[in-house]
Amino acid sequence: MPLSLLLALLCFNHLGNPKNPVSLSHSLTMSELELTRSETKKHKEKKKKDHTDSTTDPTQNDTDFLIKPQSFTPSIDTSQWPILLKNYDRLNVRTGHYTPLPSGYSPLKRPLQDYIRYGILNLDKPANPSSHEVVAWIKRILRVEKTGHSGTLDPKVTGNLIVCIDRATRLVKSQQGAGKEYVCVARLHSAVPDVAKVARALETLTGAVFQRPPLISAVKRQLRIRTIYESKLLEFDPDKHLVVFWISCEAGTYVRTLCVHLGLILGVGGHMQELRRVRSGISGEKDNMVTMHDVMDAQWVYDNYRDESYLRRVIMPLEVLLTSYKRLVVKDSAVNAICYGAKLMIPGLLRFENDIENGEEVVLMTTKGEAIALGIAEMTTAVMATCDHGVVARIKRVVMDRDTYPRKWGLGPRASMKKKLVAEGKLDKRGKPTESTPAEWMRNVVALPTGGDSMVASLAAAAEPVSVTAETATGEGEKKKKKKHKDKEDGEGRKRKLEESGGGPALEIAKKAKIEEVEEAVVVKEKVEVKKVKGDLNGEVLEVVVGKKEKKKKKKENGDGEAISPDVEKTKKDKKKKDKEKDDSGSSSDEEKSEKKKKKKKKKKKGKDVEDGDVSGMPVAAVGSDDEANRSEKKKEKKKKKKKDAGHE
Repeated sequence: MPLSLLLALLCFNHLGNPKNPVSLSHSLTMSELELTRSETKKHKEKKKKDHTDSTTDPTQNDTDFLIKPQSFTPSIDTSQWPILLKNYDRLNVRTGHYTPLPSGYSPLKRPLQDYIRYGILNLDKPANPSSHEVVAWIKRILRVEKTGHSGTLDPKVTGNLIVCIDRATRLVKSQQGAGKEYVCVARLHSAVPDVAKVARALETLTGAVFQRPPLISAVKRQLRIRTIYESKLLEFDPDKHLVVFWISCEAGTYVRTLCVHLGLILGVGGHMQELRRVRSGISGEKDNMVTMHDVMDAQWVYDNYRDESYLRRVIMPLEVLLTSYKRLVVKDSAVNAICYGAKLMIPGLLRFENDIENGEEVVLMTTKGEAIALGIAEMTTAVMATCDHGVVARIKRVVMDRDTYPRKWGLGPRASMKKKLVAEGKLDKRGKPTESTPAEWMRNVVALPTGGDSMVASLAAAAEPVSVTAETATGEGEKKKKKKHKDKEDGEGRKRKLEESGGGPALEIAKKAKIEEVEEAVVVKEKVEVKKVKGDLNGEVLEVVVGKKEKKKKKKENGDGEAISPDVEKTKKDKKKKDKEKDDSGSSSDEEKSEKKKKKKKKKKKGKDVEDGDVSGMPVAAVGSDDEANRSEKKKEKKKKKKKDAGHE
């Protein structure tokens, strides 16, 4: 047997012997271990069950989890939102429906170049340099195109000066007109023991005050009125004769002059020692005021380290100046139209402020909080809430650059149809109707004047000749301009011919006399005929128009030998035949014959012109009755004969 097998058998016998105490104890320990293991497993399983029971509530198994529809929108807290978007949720909502466009930026998140272009500085002006010098230095430091300030400070005066950069300069005028606040130190020329007397004197200088600017000033020295809203005596030193006071006043008030007036009221005389502006419009000393050194350092940090943070802290967005205005929130699609000068209409309005009055100055803003323009309200808050059309505000000053937002006008069905008609040549390049314009378009385009409905009704009820005469009148109106040009050229040609032929001024005077007689007769005819055709309303209008046109046309015909209507020619021929018969029976002088020959020659020339086709100058009234024309011609002939007979006698 091998050795390993013998060893195994010995061990087995030794351990398996029941009389052996070691083997018994070993077997007991094994059974205990198995028991403890099974107990620990059971204990763990119980713990797991308890844990699952505690997490799953019996109520959760019974109910379904849903997001239920709500009748109201949960409110957003916008009290901490920046600048113009502050308390946005308190604005009245006209509609919440609009298409957001990816253009534009929130004022604080503009790219640096745009941030500077739309920026302002609340500068603490140093003593000695003038306001214009300070503004010029900032322009040079920041390397911008334009700068402006909120109101001139004298060289020795320090304090608040709002400097506007590039696009923000459009707000300069509104800031210059805003109220100002100053702290002043005035020196009295002799002692005033009573402090109450100084306080009373300062109080009398509130309200409207007459002022003449001092000898050294930036404006014309003429008497003017400025309002002092409020004043407070801060300190009085009777030993040094110094008065320190604070005033809130209208723009353009000279505090130097006010100190002189204070001295005069106290009866001791006085002058201004020192002055500091503590507020200009909405911006005060505590509203992020910076010095010239800050501006220079911020630009240096950006140039050397490309760190924008200092520049962004020094410069503020222009919207900061507009937080005191009432707000109108505009749809993104309407922004560019307003930048081009369009009025804000009701469909472009999203939200609006309370208590807006008609004629009040408001700020138009985008949904991102950018200022678009300053406007003047054309509606009150109540009207905006109830009306569905009309002008909300007209533009006073546009701030935003054009095409910051995409162009969204001219894309509707009406505008696209108009573009199509212009492309097809059915409208002219300016969109005005032509002869080939469709009737449907014309029906919508025609804008009737006041009382236009009654005029249309009367025209419809009138006879057909009315429409014919109206058409001819309009046709003549279009040809009027061309004929004026021809008249000028013909007139110059006639003068040359007269000079060449040696005809003096006597001939011209004679011709003028004849022309005037013919004009009078033609005007009378026209009035009679138009009244017969037209009626009361439209007849008067056409009389004036036709009368003016006929005067000009007759002058042309007599001067240039232009065309005359065939009806008028016939009437003239008939008259001349009758005249011939009368002349043969009556006095047949040589002078009359010579005049008749001249008339015949003229008629022949006119007849040739008519045959050539130049009938543009046909008068409207000549289309009417021939009898009236004959009568007028007879009257003329009789007058001429009388004159000649008188001459012979």
